[in-house]
Amino acid sequence: MNENIIKRNKLLATTVIKGLESRNMKGYYAENKEEALKKALELIPAGSSVTMGGGMSVHEIGLVEALKNGDYKFIDRDECEDKRAAMLMAYDADYFLSSANAMTQDGVIVNIDGNSNRVSAIAQGPKHVLFIVGMNKICDDVDGAMKRARNVAAPINAQRFGLSTPCSKTGTCMNCKSPDTICCQFLITRFSRHEGRISVILVGEELGF
Repeated sequence: MNENIIKRNKLLATTVIKGLESRNMKGYYAENKEEALKKALELIPAGSSVTMGGGMSVHEIGLVEALKNGDYKFIDRDECEDKRAAMLMAYDADYFLSSANAMTQDGVIVNIDGNSNRVSAIAQGPKHVLFIVGMNKICDDVDGAMKRARNVAAPINAQRFGLSTPCSKTGTCMNCKSPDTICCQFLITRFSRHEGRISVILVGEELGF
C-alpha cells in the first residue's frame, strides 16, 4: 500500500478513535489484517462464547478461523440445523462480532440489515460487541455514511446473496420495497450507555464492502 495512504489512515483513525471514546466506546487501530487479528484475540478472553452476524471483514482478518480453532465457544449459525436458535443464542453471548456498513469520522456507526438479527444484537443483548472496520468505510458524516451503506454495501450484499432487488441490477439504491430487500432495519449507533460494551478495531486496509 502507498505510504501516503498508510499515513493518512493512521491519522484519520486517531480522529475516529477520539470520536468513539466521546461516545463511550473503545477504539483501536491496526495497520493490517495480521495486527487486527492479534488485537481481536487480545480482547476476547479464552473460554468466551462468541458469535456473529454477517461480516466479511471478520472473516477477512482470519478471526473466525482462529476462534474455531482456539479455546472459545464459537456459535456458527451456518453449521447449526436450527438457525433461528443459533441467532437467539447471540443475545446471551459474551462477544458478538460484526463489521459496519459505514462509520463517520466522529465515531457514529451505521448498519443496515434484512433479517435484523445483526442490528438487534448490536443494539442490545450480547455482553460485548466487537466491530472490525476497514478504513475504506469511514465517511464524513451520518448522511455520507447512510449513502455509503445504501449505495455501496447494500447492492453488493444483494448481489452476493443472489437477491432479486432493483439495486442488485442497477448497482445503486432505488429505495425499493421489494420482498427481497435487505434494507429493512437501519441502526445508527451514536452512543453506548454501557461503558466497555462496544469496541471497534479500525484496520488500515480495505476490508469488506
